[in-house]
Amino acid sequence: MTFTLDRRFFLTLAGAGTGAAALAACGGPSTTPGAATATAADIDFSGVKPAASIDFWSNHPGKSQDVEKSIIEKFHAKYPDIKVNLVTAGANYEEIAQKFQTAQAAKSGLPSLVVLSDVWWFRYYLNESIISIDSLVKQLDINLADFRTSLVDDYKYAGKQWALPYGRSTPLFYYNKDHFAAAGLPDRAPATWQEFAGWAPKLKAASGTQYAFMHPALAGYAGWTLQNNLWGEGGSWSKGWDITCDSAESVAALQAAQDSVYKDAWAGVSSKESADDFAAGLASATLSSTGSLIGILKSAKFNVGVGFLPGGSKEKTGVCPTGGAGLGIPSGVTKEEQLAAAMFLQFMTEPENTAAFSAATGYMPTRTSADMTTVLAQTPQIKIAMDQLAVTRVQDNARAFLPGADQEMAKAAAKILTQQGDVKATMTELKATLEGIYTKDVKPKLKA
Repeated sequence: MTFTLDRRFFLTLAGAGTGAAALAACGGPSTTPGAATATAADIDFSGVKPAASIDFWSNHPGKSQDVEKSIIEKFHAKYPDIKVNLVTAGANYEEIAQKFQTAQAAKSGLPSLVVLSDVWWFRYYLNESIISIDSLVKQLDINLADFRTSLVDDYKYAGKQWALPYGRSTPLFYYNKDHFAAAGLPDRAPATWQEFAGWAPKLKAASGTQYAFMHPALAGYAGWTLQNNLWGEGGSWSKGWDITCDSAESVAALQAAQDSVYKDAWAGVSSKESADDFAAGLASATLSSTGSLIGILKSAKFNVGVGFLPGGSKEKTGVCPTGGAGLGIPSGVTKEEQLAAAMFLQFMTEPENTAAFSAATGYMPTRTSADMTTVLAQTPQIKIAMDQLAVTRVQDNARAFLPGADQEMAKAAAKILTQQGDVKATMTELKATLEGIYTKDVKPKLKA
């Protein structure tokens, strides 16, 4: 599998290729065509009156329910003839995906606007479950040029715009400043995981905690955060479409992670949410989304430090992935609902509101004109997240584009980090699984 292409080109091919059934997944929503209406052609909204009521499905990323409600109240003040009903559609992106797929199959109960995650949203396109928003962007005069290019372009392919960025994030390194000071360590994130491994015994001794570091919950986004460990050692889940999770470099990176739990015994593995474990003082450091920042700062009874993700022995920078979610409009609802949803989508992503959302959660401000002065004065740590965006790396194809791969990566990580499974054997097994997904579900879409 030596064929390579970048993310944008893959998505263009996915849009231009044959039937969506070829991308059926190992888990999550299927990609067989449903009851969706036209998505390839722009919908004509001339003469359409916006619906009086719409449902907005969210999992409230970054514990954002309160700020979402606040923005909705402001929207109601500006557009009193449109009521937005905020619906908790799941506790995470996967639960929203399942609920959305169920509604598609039932041909009823669809939302007018829905949160789309980084590894699920393109399936909705393939499934013809969402519409391109180009005609709505033109009609409502939405200023796409003011969005951060790298974030808005993630939802462009086949020459069209399919969503707008919403809760966009990177992982951050969170650390307990008090523990670091007690251990006589510098007040910063470690430059590399090797440096942190040297710090770990001092942190355990000085803090009295069981763990110097808490690995993120594997059932959540192990495939996302472990890219950092892999890249730092010159490894990866994949390079282009070559699956490389069993390479010597990848195995070495994951062996080091396993050693941190078992052999060296300075790390634990969160059973639910590492950000909560860290804020509760159960560990001196962790990795978690920028979207966890405000929650951690509010919950922690100690001084919280944040920094860039550590590098490894091979790569010291460019070891941080982006992630998060956007907002899209389903194809199976009326034009009236789609127009009202687009009006609310425009409002949600206006500079003032994206700044408010960032202030409440720690997610990236998606608009370049968003005035972050007040936000940064109150929460200067957000600046670290904004700065790290400049040194992020596009996610490995295997994680972002192979249907069901994220779940398979989580299973493999669980074997390694919670069952002390043989790293090489586990990665060899994972490679076979990922290559099977590629060969069956993705390769038929690609043209050399």
